[in-house]
Amino acid sequence: MTSTAQKPRRGRPPKVARDNPDTKAALIRSGLEQLTETGFAASGIDQILKKVGVPKGSFYHYFASKEAFGQAVMDSYATYFARKLDLYLLDETHPPLTRIAHFVDDAKQGMLRYQFKRGCLVGNLGQEVDLLPVSYRQQLIDIFSQWQSKLAMCLTAAQAQGEIAQHHNCEQLAEDFWVGWEGAVSRARLVENAKPLDNYLAFFIARVSSGI
Repeated sequence: MTSTAQKPRRGRPPKVARDNPDTKAALIRSGLEQLTETGFAASGIDQILKKVGVPKGSFYHYFASKEAFGQAVMDSYATYFARKLDLYLLDETHPPLTRIAHFVDDAKQGMLRYQFKRGCLVGNLGQEVDLLPVSYRQQLIDIFSQWQSKLAMCLTAAQAQGEIAQHHNCEQLAEDFWVGWEGAVSRARLVENAKPLDNYLAFFIARVSSGI
């Protein structure tokens, strides 16, 4: 009886799926590190790929362009930061204003851990908005709006508990906080110490507590 088994074909091995969630995640992490340290304009794809050990051709398998890559990095950062805000601002075991102080303390520890080389990705990108792809502008605005909403809820709780004067507009206070916060983070990176964050927190708490 003649065997019908086919001999292996010579030549290239069969194609395998190249989608690898771990590789894509590693690229996003590398991009996050690079963008928080040097910004978008100064960040080259080659630097990001080198850290991960991924060839340039593979990069374009995962991301259509540098613009699409930046969008994915921002999405990842926004998700991470939103979880961090929820961890602190929704912690009902502490008074609302204390929750904000705990968030600031965590930010200080993070900057110390990286020796003040990294700042806030969203804040960094906002400072070079004229150099960014047009699509980034609305994405950054949406992220800031999400942060403001989360903080406004915490401030409203503080107002209900008598920690904040009733005449304050919590939505406006939340917007003002993030505008000032980005400046404080930039100054902390400049002077390489956390004092600007402490000073800003003290200023903000004094402002919201005025009139009580």
